[in-house]
Formats: sequence, structure tokens, C-alpha cells
Amino acid sequence: MGFARKSAVLTATAGLLLAGCSTPAAQASSRCSSLAEPEVPGAEVVSTTAEEHPGGTIDPPPVPPDPTPPIENVPPHCAVTVVLTHPGAHDEVTVEVWLPLENWNGRFQGTGGAGWSTGVSAAALAPAVKNGYAAAATDGGHELNSIDPSRWALDEQGEVNLELLENFASRSLHDMTVVGKAVTADFYGEPARYSYWNGCSTGGRQGFMEAQRYPGDYDGILASAPAINWERFTTASQWPHVVMHEAGVYPSPCEFEAFTEAAIEACDGADGVVDGVIGDPLRCGFDPAELVGTQVLCDGEETTISAETAEVVRKIWDGPRTSDGERLWYGLTKGTLLSNLTTPGPDGTMRPATFPIADSWVRYFLKQDPEFDASALTTEEFEELFEQAQRDYNDIIGTDDPDLSEFRESGGKLLTWHGMSDSLIYPQGTIRYWHEVVRALGGQHRVDDFFRVFLAPGAEHCSAGRGPAPVDPLGALVEWVENGNAPDTLPAAKTDGSGQVITRDLCPYPQVAQYDGEGDPNQADSYRCTTA
Repeated sequence: MGFARKSAVLTATAGLLLAGCSTPAAQASSRCSSLAEPEVPGAEVVSTTAEEHPGGTIDPPPVPPDPTPPIENVPPHCAVTVVLTHPGAHDEVTVEVWLPLENWNGRFQGTGGAGWSTGVSAAALAPAVKNGYAAAATDGGHELNSIDPSRWALDEQGEVNLELLENFASRSLHDMTVVGKAVTADFYGEPARYSYWNGCSTGGRQGFMEAQRYPGDYDGILASAPAINWERFTTASQWPHVVMHEAGVYPSPCEFEAFTEAAIEACDGADGVVDGVIGDPLRCGFDPAELVGTQVLCDGEETTISAETAEVVRKIWDGPRTSDGERLWYGLTKGTLLSNLTTPGPDGTMRPATFPIADSWVRYFLKQDPEFDASALTTEEFEELFEQAQRDYNDIIGTDDPDLSEFRESGGKLLTWHGMSDSLIYPQGTIRYWHEVVRALGGQHRVDDFFRVFLAPGAEHCSAGRGPAPVDPLGALVEWVENGNAPDTLPAAKTDGSGQVITRDLCPYPQVAQYDGEGDPNQADSYRCTTA
């Protein structure tokens, strides 16, 4: 039975299935066991299975390198697994759809991935169904491993597997959405009233890809710390290695930390309050040469900051340039963690600490050599790789097309936030993209009504750091999509070491928060948004 006929049969029960209404367990169980096979344009469905899960505490599969903590109070749900393949691609892609048996909120949520994982399965699905969403995730035909693409990056001939890269970059996202919406409509007897994307990092990039290539898929897209400009920022992440290798200087984590703290001390008060956070690090003028000759206590021994070390830090903050001085991309923002750039080797001397996602990008997709040492590149070699990455992969995974006119015309809303102390995906790439969209669409007044960026001073990658991170950005997006209330600020919070909750209202770019000089500096209502 096709989806159209199946939905028609279930129309009689639609009154029981409105958002917020409970679904009788017996009916839900019956529907879970009798779902139709979805139709996915451009793909063939290999199998469709479904089973009812009782809920409770769920232990999601780990997403290497980190374990995933158990998720409690997950409601009973129907778990649907659809396996599909693309003719000629020799792939096998799994799409999971979880459907709450009761209290469905009438919404569908597509969930994003992390690192090299196209999706994170139950780690994203369980929180979504807890909040009443029907939700979907996809593995893109890859294993669940966020840091190591070695199982799929190269084909049997040792060449890049472009089919699986396309799945990771774009194709599987749309397939998942088609499957998820169809299964949701089949199960509940009516389509979701609203559809949302929710993802950070790789999931953030995927959200932008949906807006750019599939503008009709989602009513609202939450795309946080987005890994857009993929082929540029991943390559640029190797720049600190280039700088240290050519200088022959590998500062210790303790020395790096001294520069971070000095920058914060120099620029912290520019927003009107000294709180350990640089409010606008892109305007911080601290010169690392100011630390030359300073004594730093590292592991109980005093170390003198050298001019060579200060120059290494300057170049890392400045970002990658060609041998002729032309800027290629951005560097780490001042106040961002630097101490993870080196680590002690077996003999105690410092060596580069690898960012696995960037390292594997160079080894597998640029050099196509798993044994390549990406930590010993020269400026000239780096420049060649940077140009190769753009030439070979921008069209596939760059995710930087600024023409969002179709998404805007579809009525979609795009909300993103980015930590200004993100040491993995530099926030300047997100800022750059916003400016490009403004130029492409004819001015900020044509962008603010559907696309807003919020920068979080001191926040790290997808989370709070020295500064607060948003507490409910998806809720803000829902309010925008369904009630037309665009977020003028984005509430954020963090808990400090003493247990005190510090709050801020993040400002929409290009505005920044300024302390009023009178209120409690730890509370959001003591700040106002102003033009930088």
C-alpha cells in the first residue's frame, strides 16, 4: 500500500492525532507494525522495519572519541528503520525515525551529525522525542565515528569515495527528510504542521546545506557553530602546525595559556565590565610581543617567554597567509584556548597536538595517503593544499552559497549562534557568510526577517566556556516560525565554579552587548545591545 492510500485510510483517526493530544497505546502499536514503505526519489528502499520501544533510560551508541551519557525519561515511541541505496553508488544508508506514541507536538525534527558522523542516532533522537517531536537521523552510509573517516573515505582503488562524500555533504540529509516526513505522516495520519532542523558543528553545516540546496525541506533551521566553508576551515586548522614547524618552536600548553590570559586581561573591560570574557575579541588589539621576557611558572619551573614564541602566537592569531602575505583564512580569536595545540611527547619535549578531523581531511581527501604527516607542512605546501581543497571540494561540501533567496521566499527562518572562543570552527567564517548573504540579497533589511546570527562571547564549541551559551535556541526558533516573533536577543547562561548561574542576552550580529555600569554584571538585564 502506497503512502497516499495509507494516509487516506488513517484519515478517520486524525482527530486523535492533533498536536498535544494523547494517542491510545493500542492504536499506536498497531500503526507501528503496519507502516508503509516510503518512496525516496533518486534512491531505492532496501528494507523498512519498525518496532515499539517502551522508553525509559536509553544508552545511545557512543560517538567516538567520546562516550554518550544515558538519556533518561525517554517516552514510549515507535522506532522505524529504513535502509536505502542509490543506484550505482554501492552504498547502504540507514535512516532512523522515532515517533512518540503519545503527546506528539505536531512537529517533525531533522537531526544533524558531528564531525565525520552524518548523524548521531539515538543521541539526537531521544532528546527530540522527549520534547514531543517526531524525529529522524541518518548515518549517510558511514559508521558512527566523528573523528575517523578511514572506513569510507577512500575506495578500493585508494581514491576519494565521492559517492559517500556526497552522502555526508548533502544527499543523505534530503533523503532523511523525505523519509522522516513520509513516515511521520503515515504514522499519525496527517503531515507534521511544522518541520525543523536541529544541529551543531557538522549538524550546523548540514542545516545551511538544507537552506541552500533544499529550501523547501524545513520551516525553521537551527544551525549552530556551523562547519560551513568546510574545505577552508578544516585545511586552515593545520596552520598552527605550519607556524610551529617552520619556526622550530613548540610552546608548552602553559606558555600558550599565558598568552590567552594576557589577551583577556588586556581586552576584558572593553564591554564595560571585567568578567574574564572578551566581549568582542575581533577588536582586541593585544600584541603578543608584550609578553616577551615575562616569567611563566610551568610545572613548578620558571619559563621566559621568548620573542620566537610570541611570533608563533601572533601568526596563529593572525591566521594562514601565503608566502607572499596574502590572507587565506582566519586564525583563532584572542581569548580562545591555545593550550590544546601542543602536547608532551614520550621524551617530554613538546610536539603538535592533532585535531583529528582536520588531520584526516588532509590525509584522506587531499593527499589520499593515510600515512601522510600533516604536522610538518611548509607554507608553500599548505598554500597548495588550501587551493586544492577549494578547487576539488567547494562545490561538494563548501556549503557557502550566499543566495538564500529561495529559502527566504519559502517562508523559512534560519537561526544560528556561534561561540566567539570556538577553537574548532572559527566564528569569523560564520560572520563572513552573514556579510555575503547581506550582499547577495541586497542589504541587512532583507536578511533580518529570516536569518539571524548570534555571537556568544567566551562560549566554546557548541557549549558554554568562560562565557554563557544559549539555553533554548530551538524554542526561540519555534516562536519565530509559528508566531512571527523574531528573536531580538537570545537568552544564554552558564554556571560558574561556585554554582552561581550567570546569564546574558546574546545580541544579533552586528550588535554587541554593553554593560550599563549599574546593574549586577552577572545578570542579563544589566546589558544592552549596541552597534559595535
